[in-house]
Amino acid sequence: MNNRPVPKKPSRIRFWLVAVFIFAIYVWSFTGIDFGGFTENALRDFKTIMRGLFNPDWGYVYLPEGEDLLRGLRDTLGISIIGTFISAILCVPFAFWAAVNMSKLRSVSGSGKFVLSLIRTFPEIIMAIIFIKAVGPGAFAGVLALGLHSIGMLGKLYSEAVEDLDLGPSEALTACGANRLQVLWFAIMPQVLPQFFSFALYRFEINIRSASILGLIGAGGIGTPLIFALEARAWSRVGIILLGIIVMVTIIDIISSSIRKRLV
Repeated sequence: MNNRPVPKKPSRIRFWLVAVFIFAIYVWSFTGIDFGGFTENALRDFKTIMRGLFNPDWGYVYLPEGEDLLRGLRDTLGISIIGTFISAILCVPFAFWAAVNMSKLRSVSGSGKFVLSLIRTFPEIIMAIIFIKAVGPGAFAGVLALGLHSIGMLGKLYSEAVEDLDLGPSEALTACGANRLQVLWFAIMPQVLPQFFSFALYRFEINIRSASILGLIGAGGIGTPLIFALEARAWSRVGIILLGIIVMVTIIDIISSSIRKRLV
């Protein structure tokens, strides 16, 4: 005989109270929107934009004499690859600094976590603006912005991977007389490297999208011709650029996901 207690059904009164509360939030939100900003030509302009977006300028895909879609996507891809590579290398010491099980003093790992949190505080676009002022507009500023910002996030993920590793091989090597460098190389790195590569690939997917946005403020990549097309209201060109970004991001996601599944 089954004596397990029957789970209680949620109270109808509680359900309706929650539903009314959510509905009131939506009503309050919509009342705060100023719909007076819509002009008489808003619908016509919207149709013009949609018509241009769904009729992309295929001639912009490749232009022998100058800037085109393929060159912009190539620059965006290059910015993402170099920025991710820089951060994936530089964040490794930060990860071991922030890992709790790598130091006896909690203040050491705490200071490392604080530094990584401080780096993550500033968005890529803020860093890109700073680097544009420092080194000038272009792809180099985008690489520096993505590389520095990614250190904060990758360092956090790397440190968590270090904290989750099995200390048994490390203790065995230490008992056999191995020094710290040998323990690191033969016991720790083989455990964490697959996760390091997986996190780096995941961050690369994010950087592809971020690099497209950074070009809007002059940090190189496909975002630069995109902002020019938006300012000129060349909606057909905007459409082909957005389509190119979608295709590139989709392909990168598929390839990266398949690689990460084999690593982890």
